[in-house]
Amino acid sequence: MDLDALLPEFDVSDEVAVTVAASPEQTFAALMDVDLIELGRNRPLIGVLGALRMLPDLLSHVLHGEPVASPPERMRLLDTADQPAAEGGWTLLANEPGAAIALGLVGRFWRPVIEYRDVPAGEFTAFDEPGWAKTIYALNVAPLPGDRTLLRGIMRTATTDEHARRWFRRYWTFGVGPGAHMLVEGLLDDARSRAERVIVPA
Repeated sequence: MDLDALLPEFDVSDEVAVTVAASPEQTFAALMDVDLIELGRNRPLIGVLGALRMLPDLLSHVLHGEPVASPPERMRLLDTADQPAAEGGWTLLANEPGAAIALGLVGRFWRPVIEYRDVPAGEFTAFDEPGWAKTIYALNVAPLPGDRTLLRGIMRTATTDEHARRWFRRYWTFGVGPGAHMLVEGLLDDARSRAERVIVPA
């Protein structure tokens, strides 16, 4: 998967990688099976970060007398691409089964209640309407000696004009960057634990 083809220029980038004592196939299958909701429950700090980010949106619904949707019972990476864009659903940009996946999101993330923009996968790279930020999360596996695997998560965000760039940098600097890093660390660590629990028949 060519990440530079999806988002060649960007304002911020972050990368997390772990070594997994399992095959690439087992590792990628485990990654695809991680339940993001369960991850938040089992890792309190990740759960708190997610809850804090959702709080302004929940309060907005309450203040406007709008119903608050119940969270799904389970949410895996591919499930995020099935959610409506207006509710923060991701766009599946690339999917190489057993090897790599890339998800994209366009929004004004710095607002108390995030505003999302529905941008189809085929238009994501070229999208340049002023006032927005485009984020990509790309996750992939690569074989290592000794039937081990390198599992990587790479995040890139690009803004579409100087106004959005200023706001996003403030948003990223004041705690969001480390929080996003921690979320991906938790995701990869959970996938590693799942993959290494797999019993391979002799």
